[in-house]
Amino acid sequence: QVSPEQVVLSHSPLQLFSQFHQRYMLVAGQGPLEENAYDLGFKHVVTIEALRRAYPLLDMVDLSRRPKELPPPSSGFPTLEGVILFGEPVRWETSLQLITDVLLSNGNPGAELQDVPYPHLPILACNMDLLWMAEAKMPRFGHGTFLLCLESIYKKVTGRELKYEALIGKPSPVTYRYAQYLIQQQAEKQGWKAPIQRLYAVGDNPMSDVYGANLYNNYLRSARQNQVQAGLKRSPQAASPQAEVSLELRDDCNNSVESCESILVCTGVYRHNGDAPRRAGAQTEEAVFHGHRDFRFDPSLLEASYVVQDVDDAVQLAFGKENWS
Repeated sequence: QVSPEQVVLSHSPLQLFSQFHQRYMLVAGQGPLEENAYDLGFKHVVTIEALRRAYPLLDMVDLSRRPKELPPPSSGFPTLEGVILFGEPVRWETSLQLITDVLLSNGNPGAELQDVPYPHLPILACNMDLLWMAEAKMPRFGHGTFLLCLESIYKKVTGRELKYEALIGKPSPVTYRYAQYLIQQQAEKQGWKAPIQRLYAVGDNPMSDVYGANLYNNYLRSARQNQVQAGLKRSPQAASPQAEVSLELRDDCNNSVESCESILVCTGVYRHNGDAPRRAGAQTEEAVFHGHRDFRFDPSLLEASYVVQDVDDAVQLAFGKENWS
């Protein structure tokens, strides 16, 4: 049986960002967004749909959703103080329009546009995968594609870069640090006495899973030399004070872990036709970087420590390296 305390979702580290928990936050994505936000500690949550109902004139692309009569002015709607992007929404045009409206209006999308504030309201974004693999033969657009659209629109409209208070989920080091914290918590609960020295990260996407594991491996190495920002280029989650606090996890996470090895499986985005497992030194470099804008392209970070066929092979490989029967 797997308990919730053993699971890390892309948004799980948001519970560490307590400085935003009392603010009125606009949430975008799909699924039980309000429930997820409340479970993470956020007290005042506003969905895209609630914002659209309050200001129906903002959503104008779909002719069938335009109001037939001029609605009365909205009153009593709170000023929004930040944005949480949980994942790709269903109606991209609605979310892109309303999120941009909130940023340009400093949280008051019903007001007449004055001077555009900059820096804009804080944005917490989860799940940066540009592509993901489903039943289709080719990869599908992920939330990273939605973020790319939002960034492009904001820069085209304002001439300035969209900035993130934090980027969470793979390949962010914040997510791997949080996973390490939970693993060490679980080890203590199970009475595990030996310190955990190696982590194994298994995934099917070189651009997020492998990149993130290798980036965190660099973080672990540099942390031992008191250089916690090695391997990042102007990365917001390393630059912001709260993200640094998240990485340190209030000293709850001990520093016994020395490395994080990446294991790439061939059952998703990545496909390999050779024998597995093998040492992944001869892996072909990708000519196009599918990672997020705020992470620098380093081909070495896309090279997995190992390539295996599937998750079962990956687990058996880790067991073998740890001498577990």
